[in-house]
Amino acid sequence: MYLVKCPSCKNNMKYQPRGSLDKKKKRCVYCGKSFTIHSNQKKSRIIKKL
Repeated sequence: MYLVKCPSCKNNMKYQPRGSLDKKKKRCVYCGKSFTIHSNQKKSRIIKKL
């Protein structure tokens, strides 16, 4: 499980991927905007692994 940050509203939320992290989509539970989660840490919205 990962802690990710929404690029739009800057809220943190938990994310449990199914399979690899390569270019997965996540919808923010707070503002509803979709964003991409990359396996590359520099492009990623991942804050830390839980």
